[in-house]
Amino acid sequence: MHCPFCRHPDSRVVDSRTTDDGTSIRRRRQCPDCSRRFTTVETCSLMVVKRSGVTEPFSRTKIINGVRKACQGRPVTEDALAQLGQRVEEAVRATGSAELTTHDVGLAILGPLQELDLVAYLRFASVYRAFDSLEDFEAAIAELREEQGKRPAGDGEDCEGAVEERREPECGPAGTGGVPVPAHAAD
Repeated sequence: MHCPFCRHPDSRVVDSRTTDDGTSIRRRRQCPDCSRRFTTVETCSLMVVKRSGVTEPFSRTKIINGVRKACQGRPVTEDALAQLGQRVEEAVRATGSAELTTHDVGLAILGPLQELDLVAYLRFASVYRAFDSLEDFEAAIAELREEQGKRPAGDGEDCEGAVEERREPECGPAGTGGVPVPAHAAD
């Protein structure tokens, strides 16, 4: 590491500490020539091999931006997107591989995104899995419905039956006008 002050080609490590999230190491260094101190941050590089064969560093920001597009118009907060980005990065780093394909990264996104928002999941999956027909969407929806049916009751995800809706006829009670009325409010 060159000294940023005098450009001496060497430096001595005075102190090393891991960052709070444990993903990098902060090193305090001292130049043997000018005796000035400076800080470096060391992170493990993770590379992504794109379909074209080009390799680029993994970027949590790119993951979040891609998922943000799928979540457009959905009730998903920026905090939830940041947490999803962190979960994806942790998952791909946990593979232990220094290089991943975009396919591997896409697979790592699908699980957390499905838990976050099913509509955003379908949007993302339609691009990622290259849906090209209605049958592809129908198959994905059928798969999601099957998974929803396998979840244990009371996990908070499936609120089916919590509020029944029923339509009152147009000439029904005053004020309803055919608007869905929760079952408990109409009784």
